[in-house]
Amino acid sequence: MTSSPHPRLVLTALSLVLTLATGPTYAEMPSDLALEGDIEAGRIVATTRAKGNCVACHVIAGAESPGAIGPILIAMQTRYPSKRALAEQIWDPTTQTPGVVMPPFGKHEILTEQEFADVVEFIWSL
Repeated sequence: MTSSPHPRLVLTALSLVLTLATGPTYAEMPSDLALEGDIEAGRIVATTRAKGNCVACHVIAGAESPGAIGPILIAMQTRYPSKRALAEQIWDPTTQTPGVVMPPFGKHEILTEQEFADVVEFIWSL
């Protein structure tokens, strides 16, 4: 009897394959990208397993079943000099940390521009 892989593992692998297959649209975050998002919409994207899924790797206050791979997302405005600096980290974390496992959410268009702005607004508010 063989066991099936966990559904979340399958979705993560599929997401990675699709991300790599489509390739990046923007190597760097566009300078004119609007970063004014909606905190509540960003919270939903960040905590939804099928979309942003930040909680798979990060502890976020109030989110269920957080991961422990990435840093705890608290005091973000003291950890980043600006919202744009935080956005650049989310856009492509490999720029600052080449070996990081966090996917480049903006660079690989994992999130739409609005979802990206919403997630940045939410994370910045933590």
